[in-house]
Amino acid sequence: MTDRDTLSAEDHKLVTLARATRARTGAAEGAAVRDADGRTYAAATVDLPSLRVSAAGVCVAMAVASGAKGLEAAVVLTEAGALAPADLDALRDLGGAGVVVHRGDPRGAVTETVTT
Repeated sequence: MTDRDTLSAEDHKLVTLARATRARTGAAEGAAVRDADGRTYAAATVDLPSLRVSAAGVCVAMAVASGAKGLEAAVVLTEAGALAPADLDALRDLGGAGVVVHRGDPRGAVTETVTT
């Protein structure tokens, strides 16, 4: 089964946004989230000497700063073999239980789907 068979059109859009953001910045990870109102936020890992934030963490921060009251779905594109517990915690903090989270490789192939 391919990603196109298993992902909704809206979740595939998140994959596209995360992939483009990661590629544009050359960051370790790219992520995108869709809030409860359908707005999307995409980000890459921030890795500065004085500030380190995961791509998912940046997305959650952007959503909170924009007034989002919840999350519907998220995508994290990474070379890591699993989603970081801190990322899942941040997604759960804003979205509560039941947020669909897709993990994929840097090319955008989804390899795992979990819920918060």
